[in-house]
Amino acid sequence: MSKFVIWANEIDSRIPRKYGREVPKNLAVEKPNIDEIIDAAKSLGITVIEINREALNPKLAGLDDELRIKGRIIVESKHGKSKTLKLIAQKVREFRKARRKK
Repeated sequence: MSKFVIWANEIDSRIPRKYGREVPKNLAVEKPNIDEIIDAAKSLGITVIEINREALNPKLAGLDDELRIKGRIIVESKHGKSKTLKLIAQKVREFRKARRKK
């Protein structure tokens, strides 16, 4: 199992890769919040070790305030970071789709 940091902006579709988006745009989610990411990680069986809701990724320093999403979690996953981010982004999309149907 490997530990790594997940920033909320890493799955945000509004953020260019240059500023830290890690997943392809077609998998990314618009304005993900840290709670959605935590719920998705837990539902995937990923261990959440630490949560910091006020942390801001230093890569976002050059962006407008509206694009700056705060939030960072440290997780432990059996997958690598890239695979884990894709799984989390997909799960957040599923949660949002399910909420819209209600």
